[in-house]
Amino acid sequence: MTRIVCWVTLVAAVAAVGYAGRLASGKPPDDALYQYDTAVAGVVVYLILLSIVFWIGRGLPADEFYALRRPPSWPRALGLALAGYVAIFVGAGLLLIVLGAGDEQGLTPEEWDGRHAGPYAANFVAVALVGPVVEELTYRGAGMSLFLRYGPVVAVAVTSVGFGLGHGLVLALPALVFFGVVTALLRQRTASIYPCMLVHCAFNATSLIVAVTA
Repeated sequence: MTRIVCWVTLVAAVAAVGYAGRLASGKPPDDALYQYDTAVAGVVVYLILLSIVFWIGRGLPADEFYALRRPPSWPRALGLALAGYVAIFVGAGLLLIVLGAGDEQGLTPEEWDGRHAGPYAANFVAVALVGPVVEELTYRGAGMSLFLRYGPVVAVAVTSVGFGLGHGLVLALPALVFFGVVTALLRQRTASIYPCMLVHCAFNATSLIVAVTA
């Protein structure tokens, strides 16, 4: 129970900071991903989050607590990951359109500027690799393991809502929760966190690429 309290406190703190920051300063500047400071700050925050998650799971086997294990069948896991990727793009995309929340986060620039290729590459690594890995370990890894004792429905619901709230957005919250549900189910079906990381990284990478090429 102590680990659950710590995890819930951590997720609540992340959500509180996200919403407080959004209320205080609004959307990030349009050129946020063209600045090295954004990448550095993001990586530092993710490393702090990861260190706390590792502290919560101290003494427990990583393959069990974080689902850091190979899926029983990689072909099946990759097929499910592809299905999850498509489901997220279609489902979350429709929700963002219906709710008018496509630009709520406001991170991606409106057009490509080759003069800032270096900072954008650094932010690409932070957003499409570091962030997804840490978030999956936090929610679909540790979170799912902690709440599975209450049943898969509770585990999926709690971690998905926590994941959504952790982004500090309002209009996009349903789409983020949907993202959380799909990846949580993927974790359940594959018994591994790796397919979830793959989907999350691919989704964020695609979003960043489309933002500056479409």
